[in-house]
Amino acid sequence: MKVAFAVQADEGIKSKVFNHFGSAPVFVIADAATGEVTSVNNQDMHHVHGACNPITALDGRKVDAVVVGGIGAGALSKLNAMGIRVFGSAAATVAANLDLLNSGNLRELMVMHACRGHEGGGGCGHH
Repeated sequence: MKVAFAVQADEGIKSKVFNHFGSAPVFVIADAATGEVTSVNNQDMHHVHGACNPITALDGRKVDAVVVGGIGAGALSKLNAMGIRVFGSAAATVAANLDLLNSGNLRELMVMHACRGHEGGGGCGHH
C-alpha cells in the first residue's frame, strides 16, 4: 500500500505531518510494504480555498491512502471517490503514523471530520 503524508518539509520518514492537506508544501509517499519513501512538492498549493485538486496536488502519483492533520470536505470527498482512504494523523512523524496505520490504529476520516472553513471554528481543530 502506498500512503501519502502531507508534510511541512521533506525529511523523509522523519518528516513532521502537516496540519492541512491542501496547503502542505510537500507530500512524502511511503510504501507500507517495502519502506521505500519518495516525495513530491504540492503542485496545487496555491488553489482557491475550497477548490483543492488532490490529484494535481500529488502530481498525479497513485496512492492508496492519505494521512493528514486536517483536510477539507471537498478534497476528502474527491480522494474517497477515487478509492483513496484518508486517515487523521495521531503522531508527529511519518514513521510513527505509518506504524499506527500498519497496526490499524489510525482513524479513517469521513466528511463529518473535515474542515468546514477557516472562519467560525472549522471542524478539524488544526487551526
